[in-house]
Amino acid sequence: MKSSLTDVAGFRVGHAAVPGPDALSGTTVVLAPPGGAVAAVDVRGGGPGTRETDALDPRNVVERIDAVVLTGGSAYGLDAAAGVMAWLEEQGRGVRVGPEPHQVVPVVPAACLFDLGRGGDWRARPDASVGRAAVEAAASEVAEGNVGAGTGAVVGGLKGGVGTASVTLASGATVGALVVVNAVGSAVDPDNGALYGEYGAGPLQLPAPNVHLAARERLARAREGMGLPPLNTTLAVVATDARLSRPQTQKLAGTSHDGLARALRPVHLMHDGDTVFALATGSHDSGTAGVLGAEELNFVLAAGADVVARAIVRAVRAAGSVEGAGGTFPSYGDLYGS
Repeated sequence: MKSSLTDVAGFRVGHAAVPGPDALSGTTVVLAPPGGAVAAVDVRGGGPGTRETDALDPRNVVERIDAVVLTGGSAYGLDAAAGVMAWLEEQGRGVRVGPEPHQVVPVVPAACLFDLGRGGDWRARPDASVGRAAVEAAASEVAEGNVGAGTGAVVGGLKGGVGTASVTLASGATVGALVVVNAVGSAVDPDNGALYGEYGAGPLQLPAPNVHLAARERLARAREGMGLPPLNTTLAVVATDARLSRPQTQKLAGTSHDGLARALRPVHLMHDGDTVFALATGSHDSGTAGVLGAEELNFVLAAGADVVARAIVRAVRAAGSVEGAGGTFPSYGDLYGS
């Protein structure tokens, strides 16, 4: 089975890109199963762009949500969430505010990344129609690389993108992550060309020194042609079927940031808006009444960081090079091979 966020039962992921020859942006939607999921968020970058994140504070009224939107287009791209909200309303999904089935208000948290102008057209960014296309495309198979919100993503000058990973714990609970990698910092060790996220994950296969030298020179030339400021942001959704309370879900969002710190260096800078959402359905039967105890919760928290780091590696490896009016963004695969 392909390791992905949708290994957590009931979740679906959809991508859509902004149409047009000079467009390089898009939107990704993580759709929760019917009934929604307990949700939380942790924002650590210095330049975030978000929507409806205050609703996820455990002190506030919203108990469960139905979808999370990750989008390009900087703050303009947050309009994509309106398309997802309209689709959910049509399905009768959301916070019920009246006696009739259609009387709902979908709460759709969203976060954006900066990719303006990377395709050449500054005004090519996601809107409500792109958000709707993404949620309508939601499926169990998750495409990676230059798709959805990762269409115009860049990481340290390399082409970034979407990656996903999951793990099933000894308890039987599953934890999965989807990450859109678009960072000011780098995913690559400048000393040897290794991906930071692969350290400690098994035998490390280092690129040949001559390959690394050629890659560094090519990347330096590509960076010289970038006329836009390094405004970025890495976005992630971590999901689990473990039964978590809202404060526990908040803790999962926070500890999952450790995966960003392992795989991207530096991270959480003033020009990043790094944001992690956490979703918990509680559909896994742990055999105990109520939410997880502290010891069981620790395994879920550790897994969140692990799958985020793995998803970042997969995003960088899956990305393809892009060259166009907005610049040249070589991929790790083109520079270093498989």
